[in-house]
Amino acid sequence: MRTLKLGTTGPAVSALGLGCMGMSDDLYGPADRAEAIATIHAAMEAGVTLLDTGDFYGMGHNEMLIAQALQGQDRDKAVISVKFGALRGPDGAFLGFDSRPKAIRNFVTYSLRRLRVDHIDVYRPSRLDPDVPIEDTIGALAELRDAGYIRHIGLSEVGAETIRRAAATAPICDLQIEYSLLSRGIEDAILPTLRELGIGLTAYGVLSRGLISGHWSKDAQRGARDFRVYSPRFQGENLDRNLALVETLRAVAEQKGVSVAQIAIAWVASRGDDIVPLVGARRRDRLTEALGALDVVLSADDLVAIEAAVPKGAAAGERYAAAMMAHLDSEK
Repeated sequence: MRTLKLGTTGPAVSALGLGCMGMSDDLYGPADRAEAIATIHAAMEAGVTLLDTGDFYGMGHNEMLIAQALQGQDRDKAVISVKFGALRGPDGAFLGFDSRPKAIRNFVTYSLRRLRVDHIDVYRPSRLDPDVPIEDTIGALAELRDAGYIRHIGLSEVGAETIRRAAATAPICDLQIEYSLLSRGIEDAILPTLRELGIGLTAYGVLSRGLISGHWSKDAQRGARDFRVYSPRFQGENLDRNLALVETLRAVAEQKGVSVAQIAIAWVASRGDDIVPLVGARRRDRLTEALGALDVVLSADDLVAIEAAVPKGAAAGERYAAAMMAHLDSEK
């Protein structure tokens, strides 16, 4: 497994990370706990070190699942990344974000207990709290870092101006943000800012929540809790147009002798050694497929063909529903 460094100040991690959100909360349909743990074990055996979670994934369930998976494993081989700050109600609804310093100290205390660890490797606010200056949030995180409770400070879904203000307060190792063939908005201002400041990128949604995995079926039944039914890209004519892009990409992948998912992941990885794709594999077979993307070498001709198949801006529909888009500082 090749390793990459998260920015100039962050830890060395595997060239592919495992996003664990889908293993809890049924956000992508029913999850199988035993298979999820087996998938984490298989990932670590393959050399994957970066495990990404959030304290609000299943309201703590995901952190406890990771803790169970790490029992009997070498803790030092895992780089645990945790997002915090999202508030949720008993019905699972999202209620906003809280990044006040005293709230952060509360959040990290519970995460350390649920994960059964004495430190968190990368700790990051899940979104920008509009009521708290980013300097206050990062300042509180710097205090936790100095006290040894966290090792590195990250960001998530914030724009270039916020990144600069945060980096002026304390060293930032990486930004976690959606980046894929269908979501390329960061290329305009955010990615250049990261590179100017020496901040890495962990890219989630590299398969657009399964839309460009090559496995999505328009006629498949989806559960009421599967949040993709509320995503504009999975609705009506938007879905038809996006699946047409997938079929065009499939032709490129087949000519290369790889799967659609593999060529989509390989494309994100090809964007630079400062980018670590996160894959949300919940099963070992999907993990095996994703790991195969690390062996895919894209030539200049391949990149031209991929660009022709899925041009920048070709996606139909926004990446989140309007209410969630309103919370994204990265989209402002």
